[in-house]
Amino acid sequence: MPIYKMAVGNPGEASHPDAIRAALAEFFSMVIFVFAGQGSGMAFSKLNDNGTTPSSGVIAASLAHAFGLIVAVSVGANISGGHVNPAVTFGAFIGGHITLLRAILYWIGQLLGSVVACFLLQFATGGMGVSAFALSPGVTSWNALVFEIVMTFGLVYTVYATAVDPKKGNLGIIAPIAIGLIVGANILAGGPFDGASMNPAVTFGPAVVSWTWTNHWVYWLGPFAGAAIAAIVYDHIFISDEDYSHQPLPTTDY
Repeated sequence: MPIYKMAVGNPGEASHPDAIRAALAEFFSMVIFVFAGQGSGMAFSKLNDNGTTPSSGVIAASLAHAFGLIVAVSVGANISGGHVNPAVTFGAFIGGHITLLRAILYWIGQLLGSVVACFLLQFATGGMGVSAFALSPGVTSWNALVFEIVMTFGLVYTVYATAVDPKKGNLGIIAPIAIGLIVGANILAGGPFDGASMNPAVTFGPAVVSWTWTNHWVYWLGPFAGAAIAAIVYDHIFISDEDYSHQPLPTTDY
């Protein structure tokens, strides 16, 4: 099974032009995604002074993240696979679809992209504060951990089904749309409890800019655990060695 094909990679891969371009694609996709998603939250905070209800803020965040992710995944798909999420990259590594060295390059690009997007938002809004992810009152770190595991499981499972599975056929734009919609739906479900990150990079940027690290570990452990579970489950149950031997993944996929 591909799950046993995890690889560290060749040291020369870290400096290969294709790998560098892929990392840059992840960087720019993350800037696009975080600027739209985090910006929607900042816009809601500004509008809140005019009586905007909290529920409308969750809906706005859901739509902004869904639309932003659809675009971010689409523009990076042909270059890096359009991960736009360290947890998705980790899930791809667990399934043997990307080497560890290439994953590290992706993680660097994704984290830097998030930080740059948050600094750009802070500058563009005239110094408005960028809020770090936080737990709602009454929600413990363990509650949030379960939320992040389950939501990220759904996200990475969707990625595997629509973008990784060799049997997926020519889904085209369906994959980015499905990935964006599951993130938007999860924000509606988990947003009021822990912000519904599902993406360590999305959490990292605001944490750096605001220098707020309370319960930050939840937004790494949860998504990485959920991604690993989804990769193992989908790989073992729905993908066989024959699938790969008959329909190998294109070199541009993950």
